[in-house]
Amino acid sequence: MEPNAQLDLLTQGLETIHSKPELLKKLQENRPLRIKFGVDPTSPDIHLGHTVPLLKLRQFQDLGHTAVLIIGDFTARIGDPTGKNSTRPMLSAADIQSNARTYEEQAFHVLDRSKTEVVWNGSWFDTMTLMDTMRLLARKTVAQTLQRRDFKERMAAGHDIMMHELQYPILQGWDSVMVRADVELGGSDQLFNLLTGRDLQQQEKQTPQVVMTLPILEGTDGVEKMSKSLGNYIGVTEAPSAMFGKVMSVSDELMARWYPTLLGRSIDLEVHPMEAKKKLAAEIVERFHSHGLALEARIDFESKFSKKDLSLVELPEHCVSENPIWIVKLLQDIKAVSSGGDARRLVQQGGVKVNEIKITDVQTQLEIKSGDILQAGKKTFVRLQTSAS
Repeated sequence: MEPNAQLDLLTQGLETIHSKPELLKKLQENRPLRIKFGVDPTSPDIHLGHTVPLLKLRQFQDLGHTAVLIIGDFTARIGDPTGKNSTRPMLSAADIQSNARTYEEQAFHVLDRSKTEVVWNGSWFDTMTLMDTMRLLARKTVAQTLQRRDFKERMAAGHDIMMHELQYPILQGWDSVMVRADVELGGSDQLFNLLTGRDLQQQEKQTPQVVMTLPILEGTDGVEKMSKSLGNYIGVTEAPSAMFGKVMSVSDELMARWYPTLLGRSIDLEVHPMEAKKKLAAEIVERFHSHGLALEARIDFESKFSKKDLSLVELPEHCVSENPIWIVKLLQDIKAVSSGGDARRLVQQGGVKVNEIKITDVQTQLEIKSGDILQAGKKTFVRLQTSAS
């Protein structure tokens, strides 16, 4: 594909690019570009949110470029402060190694293994002396680092920022120097870190990398960024039926936002929302499993729902914060409503059921048993769990 055609394809679906003319110039060099994407193995599994940049990385590979997947076994010990209002707990070396191996393997659900270079950043950071580290940290000022939005917000809220967190952008940027990246991909919340890589490459007399940021995928709750810690995620290794069921649980509004981010196209407004959601669920299952298993998951889902046998359907789970629990609080906890007033109206309108039994009294205190199924409105179904289960 000629450079301008590549540029048009590769810039689809981006949040930002620094910069388009630079990328075109690199593509015109008619050589395989080195496309960097880094992950810190802070948890065992990759979820759909991680796959957004991985899919763009695969697009580069399909055009003949080289993916450089950086496993941040060193930087995971610090923890990326991006988007966090408190310091991340430090993980043990054993946990990081275990998670890293899982990440590395699961990434190949999306990437072409034969066109991927996997490097662990501990291979250069572990050999640095204290003086090497001091020289690296001297590349950026504290004032520059504190311009990051999340640091500003933490300071304004009176939350601590630890010294090691301030170094994270420099460490991520140095990765770009070490692998001589032509392009770096990341979420839109990573922009500061990615631009730091450009600065460090220029200081090292390298051609600065092009920075491409992609949208942040919202979790199944439609509110927060997809995250294992928030429980609003869909893992790439989940069973087909579980994956299909979780996609079917999201709101129509979120589904419409997932279409361009995960499938690269807008939702077909002429298709009924339920059918559009089934198509989305099936394509996601097929991507990580197979066409046959996606078809089975759809048939299984439709069969169970047509019989209203929700006990057999894979549903999102929610652990109640207290038991018994006030129905209004429960509806707010699962984010089925935006306010207590909305929750009361939903109950009074007969839109709330527990195990198919309608709840109409807004003062109801529910005694929850693990496995109880809460329905809020026509589309929100949650399997409840107690902390004792």
